[in-house]
Amino acid sequence: MSLFDNLAARLSKKHIIAKPGFNRWLIAPASVAIHLCIGSVYAWSIFNPALTKQFGVVASAADDWSFSSVVWIFSTAIVFLGLAAAIGGKWLEEVGPRATGFLAACLWGGGFLVGSIGIATHELWLIYLGYGAIGGCGLGLAYVTPVSTLIRWFPDRRGMATGIAIMGFGGGAMIGAPLITYLLRLYYQMPEYLGKVADVNLITEAGRRYADVAGQQVEVVIASAADMLKTPIPGPEGVYVVGTGDTGATSVFITLGIVYFIVMTIAAFSFRVPAKDWKPENWTPPAKNESTKNRLITDNHVHIDQALKTPQFYQLWIVLCFNVTAGIGVIGVAKTMITDIFSPSLPGIVDASFAATYVLMISVFNMSGRFLWSTASDYIGRKNTYHCFFVLGALLYLSIPYIATQASVSPSVTALVMFYAVTMIIFTMYGGGFATIPAYLADIFGTMHVGGIHGRLLTAWSTAGILGPYVITHLRENSLNKVLHELAAKVDPAAFLQKFGASIDNLDQLIAAKTVSISQLMEIAPAGTLDPTPSLYNSTMFAMAGLLIIAFIANLSIRPVRDKHHVHNTHPELAQEHK
Repeated sequence: MSLFDNLAARLSKKHIIAKPGFNRWLIAPASVAIHLCIGSVYAWSIFNPALTKQFGVVASAADDWSFSSVVWIFSTAIVFLGLAAAIGGKWLEEVGPRATGFLAACLWGGGFLVGSIGIATHELWLIYLGYGAIGGCGLGLAYVTPVSTLIRWFPDRRGMATGIAIMGFGGGAMIGAPLITYLLRLYYQMPEYLGKVADVNLITEAGRRYADVAGQQVEVVIASAADMLKTPIPGPEGVYVVGTGDTGATSVFITLGIVYFIVMTIAAFSFRVPAKDWKPENWTPPAKNESTKNRLITDNHVHIDQALKTPQFYQLWIVLCFNVTAGIGVIGVAKTMITDIFSPSLPGIVDASFAATYVLMISVFNMSGRFLWSTASDYIGRKNTYHCFFVLGALLYLSIPYIATQASVSPSVTALVMFYAVTMIIFTMYGGGFATIPAYLADIFGTMHVGGIHGRLLTAWSTAGILGPYVITHLRENSLNKVLHELAAKVDPAAFLQKFGASIDNLDQLIAAKTVSISQLMEIAPAGTLDPTPSLYNSTMFAMAGLLIIAFIANLSIRPVRDKHHVHNTHPELAQEHK
């Protein structure tokens, strides 16, 4: 037998059927390990500053990628996650979790390596292909594989079982965030420093800044004190040469790709599937009744293709899509958002280290919510759990603009604490929504094809991966452009010319070249001018609250699946086999 044939045999589903007496709890560590690896996607916002400063390093240069262009890498990964889960979910039922888990390891680890080439060569499309498309496919397969496996091993605790697996996905950033932050600091190299602005001969051409060095003009960036607080290794404010130094992002991608591949491969080879007719010792399925908690729990099954013909599938699709949209847009820019809102008013507190810790705490609460909410759903019911998400969530989103306004008008740590608390509760419900949906599907459609149905439902996540970041970045860009023009209108034209080396008539050109920022305008704005940065996300929060209200209506309308859709009526031969 060749090496390839031996590997194929070890990966096959029939090879991994558990023997009598197998401890089902052994599946949990492998499931969590895989989800911890792929869950680092939630720490993507830590890469945003580095990718938008590849040339400038300490500040964005004219040729650096814009924030709006790199944030879509995260969205691409989520889109391909949903597509791969939708297509691979049915394949998972055929080949088993070990094969899909190993393929996921190859795709996720390989995606990082391809992405590293894109960063090194400054080819943005390669990062989209590697991390976004290839890595995203790995995300999708790795996401559904542990969930489908655990839900079969724990029919007595569906909510808890899915919470265990998906808890790891939420907690991935808890490990990934400090690891990425550490590696970025390890590989970071400061660019060449020319001195303070007053000591360097600067000129402006076509919106770009240049310095005269030994009779030659070199492109430079001007880093303010606020800019230097956001760097991994703070340095003096002033003028730095573009194209020198290194953000470390390339090396970080290579390191993570190798580590994740090894860990996920070991975990995939630990998977087993229960034998036919297996059930937990001393367990009997719950009696069907009309109570609020159990009335949606079925003792029948729905075929994966038939599920798409039921209204319940699309109601749950809306529930998941809008819940995820509301959370994913915030998670994708979490580090940027808290810095934008509080860094101007609390610069000594909200710095790069604080923002990185905030991303870490998002992961902690996201992970905790996945386990706590999904476990609670075993007792209060899935439908009631989602009602909590949408009613409480809408109120919390609506409170954020008020908190941001208080941070600007009356800066205090109290506003920061309020923001922290509100967003962390939101992230527990965001994670809880992911963890509870597989059990919700098993209740409504049965367990026969729950993995495949779950995979197809994750197209809602793909949609949210586009919708969430689009809404938040589009509204933020509009707000940013608006406030830059409003601030510039308040500035003395002579002070503007001296600060930027160009007249205020060239504002749009300077904005496009990233030469003008809110912090720089505030330095020359009239005394008493309020920093508008905290208000950049207000319209986004109102939009997210509206989506949650729509999701609440969809969840409220869910009813049990009609008998005509059950497998004993649509596929009687399969129903007989599944008994």
